[in-house]
Amino acid sequence: MSDLLIEARGLQTCYGASHILRGVDFTVARGETIGLMGRNGMGKTTLLKSIMGLVKPRGGSVAIAGQEMTGAAPFEIARRGVAYVPEGRGIFGNLSVAENLRMAARPGTRGQCDWTCERVLDTFPRLKERLGHGGQQLSGGEQQMLTIGRALMTNPDVLILDEATEGLAPLIAREIWRICALIRQTGISSVIVDKNWKHVTQVTDRNVVLVKGQVVFEGSSAAIQAAPELLTRHLGV
Repeated sequence: MSDLLIEARGLQTCYGASHILRGVDFTVARGETIGLMGRNGMGKTTLLKSIMGLVKPRGGSVAIAGQEMTGAAPFEIARRGVAYVPEGRGIFGNLSVAENLRMAARPGTRGQCDWTCERVLDTFPRLKERLGHGGQQLSGGEQQMLTIGRALMTNPDVLILDEATEGLAPLIAREIWRICALIRQTGISSVIVDKNWKHVTQVTDRNVVLVKGQVVFEGSSAAIQAAPELLTRHLGV
């Protein structure tokens, strides 16, 4: 069993004539929580979509748990234990909260069923109160909770969160960060994209900063917190 659950090497990804990723190396080890940072348009979402098979890279490779998966379909990546919470959430608005959760339920790659509907609802008490509500009836924060809960129902080895708290009220955002810390404690690997570097670095082991489709920094949370010039130059803070 590979210790590297995600291993992307030399990724080159383009949208038409626009060259977005330029030789990106990106890895996620078992039990590791990674912060993926950078200003808007620097390639963060493109990197995630290239890993998930939503965008096919022009060059480089993607391996999931040691198996070559470059160019594989998204459902094949998901079957290998990678759960993706995209920007914009993507819940099924015409299904109830309970139906959104049940439709995703399945054992993980090792047969694990740690995340049941009951555990998800205990983790997200607000969802328990809204089980019969349709997805379109939920607030933005509740939709984000539902999307994370639905991803956990797949019992993933890796959970990817793109723009984890974007547009959420501060109180709801704090709840999402609490959940991110809880997920880390369970041993699930995570990749977290969010503009709030202070909150990201409180729950991550390692952080990667992208600028114009290239990695310009990779290091621990302590290292990025101790580099104010890096924060100013590449994150605008």
